[in-house]
Amino acid sequence: MERTTIISHLLVALCILSNARASVSSDVDAFLGCLISKAVPCNLVKTPGTNSYSELLMSTARNLRYVLPGITRPLAIVAATEPAHVQATVVCGRRHSVRIRTRSGGHDYEGLSYASIHPDEHFAVLDLGKLRAIHIDAARSEAWVESGATVGELYYAIGAANQTLGFPAGNCHTLGVGGHLSGGGFGPLSRKYGLSADNVLDAVVVDAEGRLLNRSTMGEDLFWAIRGGGGESFGVVVSWKVRLVPVPETVTVFSIRRSRNQSAVELITKWQEISPELPRDLYLRVLVQNQQADFIALFLGRCVQLVNTMQKTFRALGMTQQDCQEMSWVKSAVFLSFNKPNSPTEVLLNRTNEDYFAKFKSDHVQEPIPKKAWESIWDKWLVKPEAALLQLDPYGGFMRTISPSATPFPHRNYKYQLNFFSFWFENGTEALEKRLSWVRGVYEDLTPHVSKNPRAVYVNYRDLDLGTNELDGNVTSYEKARVWGEKYFKGNFKRLAAVKSKWDPEDFFRTEQSVAPLPAAKASLNSMQLVDGDMVVAE
Repeated sequence: MERTTIISHLLVALCILSNARASVSSDVDAFLGCLISKAVPCNLVKTPGTNSYSELLMSTARNLRYVLPGITRPLAIVAATEPAHVQATVVCGRRHSVRIRTRSGGHDYEGLSYASIHPDEHFAVLDLGKLRAIHIDAARSEAWVESGATVGELYYAIGAANQTLGFPAGNCHTLGVGGHLSGGGFGPLSRKYGLSADNVLDAVVVDAEGRLLNRSTMGEDLFWAIRGGGGESFGVVVSWKVRLVPVPETVTVFSIRRSRNQSAVELITKWQEISPELPRDLYLRVLVQNQQADFIALFLGRCVQLVNTMQKTFRALGMTQQDCQEMSWVKSAVFLSFNKPNSPTEVLLNRTNEDYFAKFKSDHVQEPIPKKAWESIWDKWLVKPEAALLQLDPYGGFMRTISPSATPFPHRNYKYQLNFFSFWFENGTEALEKRLSWVRGVYEDLTPHVSKNPRAVYVNYRDLDLGTNELDGNVTSYEKARVWGEKYFKGNFKRLAAVKSKWDPEDFFRTEQSVAPLPAAKASLNSMQLVDGDMVVAE
């Protein structure tokens, strides 16, 4: 045996031995050995047998509910540092029956990117946190960004390169780019420029065969699916080419809080009517917390213009020039994430989050919720000690001009997105039950006033209350997956399932809420056709 071969075998053996305490079957040992044989450095592979396993697992575990006892942890975590490591992990996982869950920022609110609610789930986590390079081409108004970068890091890089470019993504600076764009990506520039996914120009994907594909080699069906179809069903997106959008050198923000006795309910009721019709340059959201309504705005212009607009459209709020804060767009990202405009832009580079337990739910509203209903919600739920947060984000503007089938995100024609956040810091069954009861209770009481048939949910606010997958033979049941899937994707779910059938027919990329392959009896990709540039599935 050649010397290099002997050394290779020794390295594989040493890596497996260093992780031996994690091994539950020969498949895991074979998976670890396969990784090393494909030149994935041993120090990038962590299992429960290594000291740094828990540290890496917890590094972006954004919801502590999914690291409690009883939740299934990964058999291994691969901290990829280059696309070849991603390819190797997928190939070795398929070869040795170890499924892969991919984590970028860890903001999957039900923990599906790093944990499982099923005790017998056999999986590894592919952690993309070290794949975070960003290359800005200001002259072309484009950027390449790796999936492990955060939204805050992308904002900071754009601001450092050019003060008149921005990108439409979320308010939370620790969002991982990979998961955020895979789910659509809504944020304060979306009324002006659409979702994050609407501004994706290309992507590099590792498919279920371990192939590295770009837009031209993956084709338009897979490119359509990854831009809003959820981040776990079709492959691993390694990097994204995105369009940067023009923003003024100076933008304006404000935050105006109103309590119940300062007409908060009346103002929320009015906001529902006017917010979707406001100019596209104005994003005005509402956060209801601590029995106050906080009206928070980003305006792509100067204060004097914003005052005039608010006087014409929402005089009742009482906004004046003294409420204005003018700043650069990247500083507005600091303001919207931290509500601290004087903080340096470097805070956007902070990847750490405060650890908490959480439950999130989301909804959409087409007809304004009546004032009496808001009063009832306030009296019944918002006065409770465990009350947390309601978030109202406006749609309208450019969002409304894009076809609901242009990407998998189908909710563009609603007036606004309504989100229910419950988060807490104390551990224990009593705290858990009380907080879950609160968020589910508010959600249930608003049933008559929100979206219907199906009740529309934003996939980036994952919610296992909607249902979870079951197997039909060796793959996920399409009929069971439809129960939750059509709430996230409406009529686009069948089309996503058809794409899944082409690119991952054996259902390797699978979680509790991954898209199921479309059974051959339902449709085939031969029945898919292009209509006005959009692919549709013939019934």
